[in-house]
Amino acid sequence: MCTLRRQSFIFFLLAAVLLFTWAASPALAQEKKYVAGEDRNAVSMMFDLVLLRPLGLAATVVGTAFFVVSLPFSVLGGNTGEAAKKLMVEPAKYTFTRPLGAEDY
Repeated sequence: MCTLRRQSFIFFLLAAVLLFTWAASPALAQEKKYVAGEDRNAVSMMFDLVLLRPLGLAATVVGTAFFVVSLPFSVLGGNTGEAAKKLMVEPAKYTFTRPLGAEDY
């Protein structure tokens, strides 16, 4: 049982480090916006498919859970639409509507 706890702790620790690294990457990135018709290389497409899309999906699921938990408070505060946009809509758009390989869309 102790090894299961240790493995779970290591998994969540690595997931947190990966999430914080992913969250900090836009702050370190250069100002480069996607231009329609721009040639994207295969490496950026693979990176997007293997790493960014699953993280975007996880952010969408976690954001939805946080939205559901915060719903009573956002209803009382009158900012339900803003909370839904930031916690659910933006991660979903990033994950599902962005062209493959376009990191900044």
